[in-house]
Amino acid sequence: MARQTIRDIRRAELSQAAFDALVLHGIRGTTLERVAKIAGVSKGVVLHHFKDKDALFEGVQRKANTVLRICVTELLRHAETPLERLYAIIVGNFAAPVFQQEICHAWISLCSDVPHNRQSQRIQAVVHARMRSNLMSALRPLGVRDAPRVAFQLRTVMDGIWLRASFQIAPMDGAEGVAQVDYAARHLLAEAAIAPQDMDAALAKMQSLAGLILTTRAFRDQAMTGS
Repeated sequence: MARQTIRDIRRAELSQAAFDALVLHGIRGTTLERVAKIAGVSKGVVLHHFKDKDALFEGVQRKANTVLRICVTELLRHAETPLERLYAIIVGNFAAPVFQQEICHAWISLCSDVPHNRQSQRIQAVVHARMRSNLMSALRPLGVRDAPRVAFQLRTVMDGIWLRASFQIAPMDGAEGVAQVDYAARHLLAEAAIAPQDMDAALAKMQSLAGLILTTRAFRDQAMTGS
């Protein structure tokens, strides 16, 4: 594991402060001054590490996507079958460290900036490419005839649930998000004639692992620091 420099640590702290400001004030209301106040530093310190607001938001996007990637990757490490890989992706996208109402609010604010920011577009393109690759690695061995379309549909359902969670007043539980994607997955995979009990077992295993691993203090610290 690479040793973090003081600069890396400071940038991570400022990215967290920017993330917190984004949750509180939205993308339009998040200013360098507000980020500096939350971080307990001067605006000059923020500008020393991020040349402008766009660079700061890029850091926030990378941080949020890193947390999600770490959650999914950790579950994939324990997946022994393609079906378990599929449910590792689904459960990981709604894991406790990442699927929280505040993070959903920040996510929708960042997404609103994508059409106007090329760097945001590049980051999202990488995120979606990784998601597609992960899903395809699970779907193809399952004998899904039109795996690319099914992968697209599953990604769309997951994004839609994140969007819905960002709009509703009451927080959405991650288990509800998983249940909604599971419902879609079973219909989309109907042609593959997968035994329902096999899907039940794969889902239960990944949910159990998520509860045991992804909710620990050590894992949360690792995910939030991106180390």
